[in-house]
Amino acid sequence: MTNDEILAKLREKYPKVVVDTPELIDFTVVVKSEALTEVATFLHDECRLDYLADVTAVDRPERFEVVYHLYSVKNQTPGPFVLKVYLEDKGNPKVASVTPIWRGANFQEREVYDLMGIAFEGHPNLKRILLWEGFPGHPLRKDFENRTFTFKELEPTRPKPPDW
Repeated sequence: MTNDEILAKLREKYPKVVVDTPELIDFTVVVKSEALTEVATFLHDECRLDYLADVTAVDRPERFEVVYHLYSVKNQTPGPFVLKVYLEDKGNPKVASVTPIWRGANFQEREVYDLMGIAFEGHPNLKRILLWEGFPGHPLRKDFENRTFTFKELEPTRPKPPDW
């Protein structure tokens, strides 16, 4: 099944969820964030997009974008089917987790949460993966204050070993 056929099936099944199909290098479909679980389940089960290669996020001035690169291993699709959702609330960005659909999303969603601060609702273990709990901010956000922290500033945020 080609990406255009998948898009046609998606529009037929969910006529009001496709927000945009921007002309980018890879075939990209933007859907409403509140429909992500339903659309992702459809893409996995009905369209046989069984491999989630990547979950990432982009910090735009007006919104966050969460990006999923999907492939079909069974059908050997030639290129990715890129699924995007826009998150307009930059103060409290959140979207449903796709970990129940693609188990490979687990650590990737944790990385996006850690570095961008986007919460994935329903994630089985949403906690920081690269930085420690209590680290001030999310370093890949454009509003992150990129500076060197002193030991004295960071020490209260770091976890204490059991023998302290």
